[in-house]
Amino acid sequence: MEYLNFRRRFFLAFFCILCYVQAVFGQNFNPLQDIVYYSVDSAILKDRDAKQLNLRDQQLFFVPSEIEKLKELRSINIMRNNLEEWNDAIFSLKDLENLNVKGNSLHEIPDGINTLKHLLSLDAADNSITYVTEDIGKLKKLKFLYLSGNNITKMPENIGNCTSLEVFDLGGNQMGSLPQSIAKLENLTTIYLGFNQLNELEPQWSKLEKLEILNIESNQIRNLPEDIGNLSRLKTLILNDNNLKTLPQSFTTLKNLELAILSNNGIAKMPDNLGGMIGLRTLILTGNPIAKGEQGRIIRELTNCKVYF
Repeated sequence: MEYLNFRRRFFLAFFCILCYVQAVFGQNFNPLQDIVYYSVDSAILKDRDAKQLNLRDQQLFFVPSEIEKLKELRSINIMRNNLEEWNDAIFSLKDLENLNVKGNSLHEIPDGINTLKHLLSLDAADNSITYVTEDIGKLKKLKFLYLSGNNITKMPENIGNCTSLEVFDLGGNQMGSLPQSIAKLENLTTIYLGFNQLNELEPQWSKLEKLEILNIESNQIRNLPEDIGNLSRLKTLILNDNNLKTLPQSFTTLKNLELAILSNNGIAKMPDNLGGMIGLRTLILTGNPIAKGEQGRIIRELTNCKVYF
């Protein structure tokens, strides 16, 4: 019960943070200085230099073509409407920085997205997307990319060209593998890959040296790379509900790791020298075949860590 309550609190906090980031970068450009308009017509009528447009929850089936008259738009929120196709007028907004189309019925990230060269945040979560264009690799300034809750089976190899990317959410899709070019995303701090069909992490993942949060829960991961210890900034590692039986010895060199969720795997023994994980505060091992003697060793070595069996 204590573990379940903890898990609820943790994921509530995690998704509150995620939603906050999405809200800030997906809805508001500068809420203290820029007026938010709630229809294209009112923005055109009152201020053709409008910076923010919020069309969320308006039962729209398409974005009015007149939006192309608002050349100075920086932020558009079109979440939770009925869009099935992209309006090309959106791609004429060359200075757009934040685009939120979450919770529609879009089927793709289409060719032409590359015209939005100043885009910092793209939230296309909770749609019906199956295809992501290679043009996405041309978004050199993109920092936040949310594609969770779709039907994506493959990401283009040139996603690795989005070298400014810091937060990448691909959870809840149908991914069986990831492009090797992921290793080029050297500014990634957070990646969410939960609820896919991944069965391994390639060795090149160890090159993501700025990574702080790695979530790969509910996949089919069998092994971690031997040099996972190179992720020296990692603070949160979520690997519950996979097929892990062992962890590499380099796991114990993750000195900044604070939270590790490894529940519901096949782990019988943790690596030696766990005492070197001086930052670890919470280790969740429920649902693993760990004998009482091994449990005792883990607790003795992790003197400053709360361990759940």
